[in-house]
Amino acid sequence: MKKILVINGPNINMLGKREPEIYGSQNYSDLLAYIDIAALEAGLKVSCFQSNSEGAIVDEIQNALGIFDGIIINPAAYTHTSIAIPDALKAVNIPAVEVHLSDISKREAYRQISYTSEACCKTIAGKGFEGYREALYFFQKIL
Repeated sequence: MKKILVINGPNINMLGKREPEIYGSQNYSDLLAYIDIAALEAGLKVSCFQSNSEGAIVDEIQNALGIFDGIIINPAAYTHTSIAIPDALKAVNIPAVEVHLSDISKREAYRQISYTSEACCKTIAGKGFEGYREALYFFQKIL
């Protein structure tokens, strides 16, 4: 069974509390349950990781080498600020899909810039939790 690492960045653990008009009322536990069900349906094994720290995310990406077949990453605010995260994705050369709950192309100007996308084979934005399911089914097809 192919293994997918799902990485969620800063403040994703605050889902349901943080700006529900943008991110919805479901919480992080709801997201994890949704991902587990979607992975089962896609015939993939998932491991989920969340951190508010850029370095911890980089470490998790590096530790994925030789263990995971794909990475789904929602770098959250680090999408627009981090060079280290896309560099880590390029270094491990594991296929990666960038996912965003909101449509960053329709948000503030600074949120429309994604440094992470250049290190990913696909970006999915604005589909809420469904974006994670779409990313899992993308991996089901390419792996």
